[in-house]
Amino acid sequence: MFEKRKRGPVPARREVPEDWLAALPRDKSQAFDSIVRQWECSYAMMSVALDDSLSLRLRGEIVCARQQVRITANLVARFSGSLIAACDSIAAAGRHVSDLPVVRPLKSEFFRGDTAQSAASWNGLLHHVLFGDRSRFFHKLRILSNTVEQLDREFNQAAADLSEGIADQPGQCWTALDSAHYDLNTCLREAEVVLKAFLRALPSEQLATFAAVITNPVPAKAGVPGRERLTRASA
Repeated sequence: MFEKRKRGPVPARREVPEDWLAALPRDKSQAFDSIVRQWECSYAMMSVALDDSLSLRLRGEIVCARQQVRITANLVARFSGSLIAACDSIAAAGRHVSDLPVVRPLKSEFFRGDTAQSAASWNGLLHHVLFGDRSRFFHKLRILSNTVEQLDREFNQAAADLSEGIADQPGQCWTALDSAHYDLNTCLREAEVVLKAFLRALPSEQLATFAAVITNPVPAKAGVPGRERLTRASA
């Protein structure tokens, strides 16, 4: 699918802020905007649904709030699945790119929940012991993907407990939904940064194939145990 690129002289290494702030070539910019637009639309849909759920709860319409939160969980799963598939696509294409971009580790202070904060701390720890930029790039993708998957599971569990009326502490469940939503937003922003930096490094002749794969991924449901993903990404 992707032709291996012959190694040539190593270009000057760009830093993360430079990769993010500098403009992409027109074709890559169009691809970036198209991909991110899909992510943003999916995120907006789940955010509106969650806001509706919270508003219904505040008005005391608990039954309606429980019904709405189940719809929200389905939208969260759709959004999470798209980000996980994107990480898979970037990792697959990245195996055939010789000069991958520099990445920075996730920062725990950018997250609210224990799951995402722990993942960010682990990413930060290993970032400083991994020897090369390639290893750091693939590791960040793995951590980001796994974090999104776990957040989806936690959101779905809390939503299920609320919608079925079996939550022992419903207040904590609602707090968990809001926290997971916040952390998924942070994951989205991190994915956007990684995508833009990767597109800059991607050879132009591979752009069309990559864009087609990432915008039409193989359907995969987030939160399904045993699904083969980034665990075999080569560094």
